Amino acid sequence: MLSLSVVTLINILIIAAGIGICTLCLLQISASVHIRKEARRYFQLFFALILFYITAHLAREIMNGMPGNGIRTALYIVTFFEMLSAGWMSFMMSLLVLTVANPERSRKPFFITLFVLLCVHTVLMAAGSFTDLVFVFDTDNVYHRASGYLLSNLSPVLMLVIDMILLIRYRDRFHKQLKIAFWNYMIAPIAALVFQTLFYGVQFLILATIGAAVYMFGVILGRLNEQYEKQKSENSRIETELTMASSIQADMLPNIYPAFPDRPEFDIYASMDPAKEVGGDFYDFFLVDEDHLCMVMADVSGKGVPAALFMMASKIILANNAMLGKSPAQILTDTNAAVCSNNREELFVTVWLGILELSTGKLTAANAGHEYPALKHPDGPYELYKDRHGFVIGGMEGVKYKEYELQLQPGSRLFLYTDGVPEATSAEKELFGTDRMLAALNANLDMTPERLLKGVRNAVDGFVRNAEQFDDLTMLCMEYKGPSARSQTPSDN
Repeated sequence: MLSLSVVTLINILIIAAGIGICTLCLLQISASVHIRKEARRYFQLFFALILFYITAHLAREIMNGMPGNGIRTALYIVTFFEMLSAGWMSFMMSLLVLTVANPERSRKPFFITLFVLLCVHTVLMAAGSFTDLVFVFDTDNVYHRASGYLLSNLSPVLMLVIDMILLIRYRDRFHKQLKIAFWNYMIAPIAALVFQTLFYGVQFLILATIGAAVYMFGVILGRLNEQYEKQKSENSRIETELTMASSIQADMLPNIYPAFPDRPEFDIYASMDPAKEVGGDFYDFFLVDEDHLCMVMADVSGKGVPAALFMMASKIILANNAMLGKSPAQILTDTNAAVCSNNREELFVTVWLGILELSTGKLTAANAGHEYPALKHPDGPYELYKDRHGFVIGGMEGVKYKEYELQLQPGSRLFLYTDGVPEATSAEKELFGTDRMLAALNANLDMTPERLLKGVRNAVDGFVRNAEQFDDLTMLCMEYKGPSARSQTPSDN
């Protein structure tokens, strides 16, 4: 048998090493960016309990046999918390096993059982520690196990049995390495108790608990790192695909300017800035024939990839109907019928569509639940034209749309936009609004359509400052110069 002084020295060395190892683990947990917040808190608490347990044991080892009533009281308190923390460690371990096993129907009963065992352990330690039932200190303040010492292991052992049941019953849900780590954590203390019996007083149990816990944490951290790398790779793939989708979407919209360099009767410019990689807003403009320019401004419900796919389909349907020479009202009516015929996701799109007769300046338009256009007559300011709204495209079958006419004069301008402009929100949760939008337009009265849109965008950016963009921001401006502009164009020599 080892002498008491040597045993005490060995225990102090074991505990000191354990404190250092647990502290390093806590630092590793706190510094790791791969661990989710919930998992980080769990492991911080788990290793903090181990640290508390072995620190309490170290304090008992140091004070054991010291004279004085104050020391005696401190020994009882420290030993109580040492044994109490052992039960909490078992409870935390069981929670981890239960979380991984994830038994759907019996999760709650298992948790309640574990919690009851924890409460029983707490009550037994509180009642037994101060009645000399679990442990006792003799007149020399030397620690001895009492007759009811086994009660201190009752709840932890029962929790261990529950862990084994979960590991066996739900073994298919545990990764091979994780399964080995859990079994190691449960079996190592048993082997340590055998050695502790052979070499009485040496705390092999603490050594085994720390070693098994560190191994288990290493396995779990390795798995988390592996999952993180897989997720990182997957995110990179998704980001690449979204970038490609954004490029494809941008190419679907007119983006080469000047758009019609051989048509001096009008000037047109548009822009779309999605809130995400891809958006649901879209604009379009194209010549139906030599004398008719079709303009579209639309906003799909929702954001991201689903909205972008719906946007592309809607854009194609609208353009196909327009190229057949239909009126704006008929284009929206037929587009709504086509969208409603196969719209299981129940998405919808607001649309303003107008066809300008270039030779006369007559603009025929229809509105399917979209924002009011802003119109500027020659020598006048921009003002909202409050047209009559029809129902959104894709919202209901059988909707008939009505159209209206406007007469544009040379110098007239039309500004179209989506709700991302007036609903741009500042950090103070204040909306940009149509009043600020009109003010920005009227501050750039003589600008070209391209510079006008940039001026409005600058006004929006100055208003929202560093606030996040929550909605797509899409604008279009068309300046009508009239048929006389063609005759003023220098002819080729």
